[in-house]
Amino acid sequence: MTTTEPPLADLFIIGGGINGCGIARDATGRGMSVILAEQNDLASATSSASTKLFHGGLRYLEYFEFRLVREALEERETLLTAMPHISWPMRFVLPYHPDMRFEGDTPTGRLLATVMPWMKGRRPAWLIRLGLFLYDTLGGRKFLPATRTLDLSTDAAGAPLQKRFAHAYEYSDCWIEDAKLVSLNARDAALRGAKVMTRTRVTSAARTNGHWTIATSGPHGTQTHHARALVNAGGPWVEDIIRNVARINSSEGVRLVRGSHIVTKKLYDHDRCYFFQGTDGRIIFAIPYEQDFTLIGTTDKDHQGAPKDAVCTPEERDYLLDFASQYFAKPVTQDDVVWTYSGVRPLYNDGAKSATAATRDYVLSLDENGAPLLNVFGGKITTYRRLAESALEKLTPFFPQAKAPWTARVALPGGDFPVDGAATLTAALKRAHPYLSDYWAARLIRAYGTEAATLLGRAKSAADLGRDFGATLTEAEVLWLMRHEFARAAADIVWRRTKLGLRLTTEQIAALDAYMLQAQGSEAKDGATSPSEMRV
Repeated sequence: MTTTEPPLADLFIIGGGINGCGIARDATGRGMSVILAEQNDLASATSSASTKLFHGGLRYLEYFEFRLVREALEERETLLTAMPHISWPMRFVLPYHPDMRFEGDTPTGRLLATVMPWMKGRRPAWLIRLGLFLYDTLGGRKFLPATRTLDLSTDAAGAPLQKRFAHAYEYSDCWIEDAKLVSLNARDAALRGAKVMTRTRVTSAARTNGHWTIATSGPHGTQTHHARALVNAGGPWVEDIIRNVARINSSEGVRLVRGSHIVTKKLYDHDRCYFFQGTDGRIIFAIPYEQDFTLIGTTDKDHQGAPKDAVCTPEERDYLLDFASQYFAKPVTQDDVVWTYSGVRPLYNDGAKSATAATRDYVLSLDENGAPLLNVFGGKITTYRRLAESALEKLTPFFPQAKAPWTARVALPGGDFPVDGAATLTAALKRAHPYLSDYWAARLIRAYGTEAATLLGRAKSAADLGRDFGATLTEAEVLWLMRHEFARAAADIVWRRTKLGLRLTTEQIAALDAYMLQAQGSEAKDGATSPSEMRV
């Protein structure tokens, strides 16, 4: 009996977060053969626990991180063009009060303490306006509106706030459905030929005969793969993969920083966000969320223990509640909280004194001691596409046949419509499917863009879409997500591909879980491709 050796792929990528999936998409589009393995669901860790923003990082200007901010600001509009269904412009209101302070350890804080010691750490209005001017101009902004000044006594943004805030600055950034961004990058990579495996853990990786031999354990048992190069995009596990999977000695490591968020009942009626600055120098956002809620975050705490154990602690919850209550006229209390979530940011360990001061920039470390190994440290969701380009720039010398960079402004699945076209697309979907409510139609367009019409097909009524799982989630949508976006369990759908977990009961989620388990069994009996190892 002979055994057939698996083919030699160009890249094997460990990690199904935004960096791993972004690199997979970029590489397959250049004609490279790619295998990606994720130990859980796509975006199951850091990439689904962000503040849901494509932003330059206004506060990073205090650390003189001008290159990082410029790159992120440039990417906002590049990304917005490619994914107008899951990303859209938002306006941020920054209320001003003389009590606002710098964090003392920032370069700006130290400079201000030297030249203006009488300010005692307070942020002067002119400095905030200077920062916003830089924010408007550093990235070559083309269609996002510029900063303007608000009179909070007359503007609707002032109504929910305490009366001590007389004026504010309003600037632009963008929303992003973070976990959906990951699954769409994986879907596009699979459409272009990548092999994407979820619930598949890499147990070992070793250099053999000039390439990498990788062992995995997943739904199909133990498998062996061969690749010319290995990409370690393990996020919070990147250091563990270097030491315990590839078994390589390295002095490089990550600093795990926990960022926690709370979701509350809707705290105000308008559609703008708030940028709040505390007396401790920290900042948080309050953002309209899923039409009926408000998202508040984030914290910055060094995380001890396993990344999977990150939760929003009672102390972090209370910190966010107290912080927001310093601004809102009506105090925000524990009774307002409907959900919390927390993620661990795998920041490159640059020796910074505090979690807040640790760099958000990414570091790509190439090990050429044999078959190439690229380790990915840090990064921001806003710069994931640029990170992927930089990763391929380091790897393409080993692959002279690889094509040129291509991802800038190229639409993700469903994103092939104008940046301002969501309302028109929603209206067209409602005309074609009159049984859809306004909320339902808008939700489908924001999740699937132009593919929403394909998902609904020829359905003439809600009944034609199969079983109703509640909150407008139907069998047709569930099967779409299983077949095209790698969903295997209810949590994949209700907390990552959508946020319908905020609207579904525990019993409804359990029923969805049971259905998905049965559906996977039926597809396996029929010989269908498993959604955990899929070429779309």
